[in-house]
Amino acid sequence: MELPNPDPRPEGEVRELERIWATPRGWRLVTAVNNTVIGLLYLGVAFLFFLMAGLLAVVMRTQLALGDNRLVDQDLYNQMFTVHGTTMMFLFAVPAVEALGVMLLPQMLAARDLPFPRLSAFAIWAYVVGGLVFFSTIFYDLAPKGGWFMYPPLTLMEYSPGDNADFWLLGIGFIEISAIAGAVEIVVGALRTRPPGMSLAKMPIFAWTMLIFASMIMFAFPAVILATMMLEIERAFGWPFFTAALGGDPLLWQHLFWFFGHPEVYIIFLPAAGLVSMMVPTMARTPLVGYHLIVVALIGTGFFSFGLWVHHMFTTGIPALSLAFFSAASMAVAVPSGIQVFSWIATIAAGRERFRITTASLFILGFLFIFTLGGLTGVMVAMVPFDHQVHDTYFVVAHFHYVLIGGFVFPLFAAIYYWMPLFSRRMLSERLGRWVFWLIFIGFNVTFLPMHLTGLRGMPRRVWTYPGEMGWDTLNLISTVGTYVLAVGVLVFLVDLAAKFRLGNGPQENPWGAGTLEWLPNDVYSTRSIPHITSREPLWDRPSLPQEVRDGHHYLPNAPTGWRETIVTSPIHARPQYVIQMPGPGWPPFLAAVFTAAFFLLLTVKMVTIATVCGVLAIAFILVWAWGLDPGPSKGMIEIAKGVRLPTYMSGPTSHSWWAMVVLMFVAASLYLAYVFSYLFLWVVSPEVWAPIGSPEPPPLGWPLGSAALLLAGSGILWLVSRRLGVFSASRVAMSVALLLSLACLTGAFALELRGHLATGLSPEGNAYGAMVYLGAVLFAQLVFALVIMGLFAMARHLAGKLDAVRRVTYDSYALLYHYTVAQSLLGLGLIHGFPRLIG
Repeated sequence: MELPNPDPRPEGEVRELERIWATPRGWRLVTAVNNTVIGLLYLGVAFLFFLMAGLLAVVMRTQLALGDNRLVDQDLYNQMFTVHGTTMMFLFAVPAVEALGVMLLPQMLAARDLPFPRLSAFAIWAYVVGGLVFFSTIFYDLAPKGGWFMYPPLTLMEYSPGDNADFWLLGIGFIEISAIAGAVEIVVGALRTRPPGMSLAKMPIFAWTMLIFASMIMFAFPAVILATMMLEIERAFGWPFFTAALGGDPLLWQHLFWFFGHPEVYIIFLPAAGLVSMMVPTMARTPLVGYHLIVVALIGTGFFSFGLWVHHMFTTGIPALSLAFFSAASMAVAVPSGIQVFSWIATIAAGRERFRITTASLFILGFLFIFTLGGLTGVMVAMVPFDHQVHDTYFVVAHFHYVLIGGFVFPLFAAIYYWMPLFSRRMLSERLGRWVFWLIFIGFNVTFLPMHLTGLRGMPRRVWTYPGEMGWDTLNLISTVGTYVLAVGVLVFLVDLAAKFRLGNGPQENPWGAGTLEWLPNDVYSTRSIPHITSREPLWDRPSLPQEVRDGHHYLPNAPTGWRETIVTSPIHARPQYVIQMPGPGWPPFLAAVFTAAFFLLLTVKMVTIATVCGVLAIAFILVWAWGLDPGPSKGMIEIAKGVRLPTYMSGPTSHSWWAMVVLMFVAASLYLAYVFSYLFLWVVSPEVWAPIGSPEPPPLGWPLGSAALLLAGSGILWLVSRRLGVFSASRVAMSVALLLSLACLTGAFALELRGHLATGLSPEGNAYGAMVYLGAVLFAQLVFALVIMGLFAMARHLAGKLDAVRRVTYDSYALLYHYTVAQSLLGLGLIHGFPRLIG
């Protein structure tokens, strides 16, 4: 689509864009929300965690170099082991992927920024503060000791007294919430801020992988959040979710944890594969072979990954039929992964005469070799008889390091070398880069290849020392030497990075001759104008496009509203729908993140009063931040190109805010389904202990029926208000009364449900049944708490004249979550009150 040249006022327009999108300086830098600034911060902190966890690995490998070594004692080793694994999985891998998404996704989509920049800033600062405090526990003898998987009963208060385990449970649960906030941003950004013309079939592979990555987070992470909540409640209040004598089951933790844990492997791998799918065509100078097959393979991998969690539980005594099913699923997931590998090989072969050997290329080739080996050993441990032999041995340690380091760290290094010119005035050294690759590649294989043999010889995992006469010394010494070689490679990279990295535009635009949009001319405001896209490699198909974009010949070459803006397009075909006005830098997201982190961390050390104050301050700053997010429709229609006009405000299903709320509802639904699974699992595994003879009968049906009636009444009130919002919003009294009535119905329904169980004498400490019933009430209370705040906020907006029949985004978000809460609560009432009667 050719757009007529705009009225040229380039110099004034560019200066205005630079002013609006300027990055705060000095100590105000912490208020920045530009995706490039906070994305670099995010990636930098994630890489810092990689280095610190790597140093712990060096100390652990030194301890294991020889039998009967006493470099560190058992208690410190267990803390280091737990912090190393936790940091690599929770504080490095997933955050690094999200950081790349925040940095690169807007550039690849030619968007000015992601749609919720302050949400990104909040998530990142919460992660930075919480993560640094968690890692520091290793220096105060407060680090957890139960392994990065924190299996009960080892981690129950009886066996792990003190606050060590609580730092893991509250800290990691909180960091997972931060990851979910980033996932909301990425889902909405990938679906709604693509450039006009970029349909889903033209979307870059990395954008596809980030969309699938964020969708997997939505469904996988709530399970581990629920698990950490249950274990912390059991430790703090004695509710027996995992205590077998009272109807709990430690295996429930494993089911919930690995329902998150195995998809997380693919949550990490898929974006890394997306990076490779972006770099390989550039290095081969030919389009990616099998684009559509790769998209199907990515979706298939994401789907299959949720059927593999029992892959980690083959030796726990589960039924043979389950073993057969999950073994088959574990091998089936190799098919979509193989499609991607063969696609990359075919692309390299298609452009073999033009293929460029650079540092990035070497890391990609190293990734192909290492990840393929990791996949082969993955097929081996997917076979139940073999898994029985090597489970909990160093063979498994070698396997998952080949998958995780080969599948993510090597592509990450390739991406840093490849995309560095976007963010640095100087490129990294190719000569030193080759040294970095070979040291890391050789060091990695020398470290982990012998571990397969160590495991086959019977060396167990998670041991801090071993007798010298076991015959493992030589292999362990080789692995330790390899660790030091790998560390030297990382050190050379850090020296090169310190010498060459300088913030700013690269020495030349598109030094690799790539065909995708991130290599358009860019500045602090991203691209000068947003192009219309007609192919998957627009820079190859239209060589004049960079100059056209620089000259403002496409959409939105200026700042017509005086705000930060980008175009919102339809989710399938990317047709322009409206211009979103985004907020700029501000203190509220930063302060909200700091106080949110303080709330969780102070709870860990039982400083409840100060933690409560921090929680109230966090909510206050979130409300201050939210108050200015809805600019309203005052700007009307604006011209984004000659003859093309778009509105500047949208509500309902077209609004990006509506989409964000729907994503949050999927997260809440995933959390509640994990609860339903837990409830039914505990009943199935120990029905005689789950609700022993003499336990109180369920409350009379009048209690749940009254609760259900109030829920439906509240939902009906909001449905009526939605239909007649113009009438209600015209009256301050009518709107306020309707909102207050809806909140009264909701809180009344919760009170009835809780009062009914209390009236029977049911105790959450008595058995797992009581604990699960009251946990359902806790989950209900969380939604009630959120809705009370949202409802009062909507009422305040209305009283301030900022909510009416047109300006209704705040109300729509409240109503959506309210209706979801009603649906979830009705399901809960049926489960809690109907199920015992059904089986009784």
